[in-house]
Amino acid sequence: MRHRIALTAIFLAAVMASGPTRAQEVIDRIVAKVESDIILMSDVRQLAHYQLFLDGKSQGDAEILDRLVDQWIVRSEASVARFPQPSDEEADRSIARLKRSFATPEEYEARKEQSGLTDEEIRQFLKSQLYLSNYLDSRFRPVIQIDEKAIEDFYKTRVVPRAESRGQTPPTLDNARDFIQEALVQRAINEQADKWLKESRARVRIEIMLNEKAP
Repeated sequence: MRHRIALTAIFLAAVMASGPTRAQEVIDRIVAKVESDIILMSDVRQLAHYQLFLDGKSQGDAEILDRLVDQWIVRSEASVARFPQPSDEEADRSIARLKRSFATPEEYEARKEQSGLTDEEIRQFLKSQLYLSNYLDSRFRPVIQIDEKAIEDFYKTRVVPRAESRGQTPPTLDNARDFIQEALVQRAINEQADKWLKESRARVRIEIMLNEKAP
């Protein structure tokens, strides 16, 4: 599931129209225009808080803004396609997986306090993240094919060396096949999504104003 959680860098969070609203730490201003929509500095700050919660650190403002533009592109197409929002049950499962990714419940709570996020804000971030990742999965998975050689190569170069480095007996290829298949599918989805986003950016009107001084 960690491959799905890390589907691509743009899915660390999604905080556009459905993102939570936090108390602003700076005077808000427009930092980008995408078609007829705007991205605010508060949007950048919100995503920084969530990255801090997930990883203990956040990207720079320019990198975060780049993520938000990508998210706008995905969300816009998903909305036109009337792609369904994730269910509450799916969100609950995602939250449970997220909590298990921390070493202890105490670490989870400490990181949450450090980031300043509430439980409800985290849930909204996760639901937005799920919406985008689910859409890209449905868009690209049907056309992806993984051949047997790719599975065998992954087993020899990734699965076996990793197990041996930990002093463990590697699983058999048959036992590892489903995991390897999904890992390769997720990697292919990432590659297809990255390519599509680059092409989409060329067709979308984007004006970046991040470095302009606030009035």
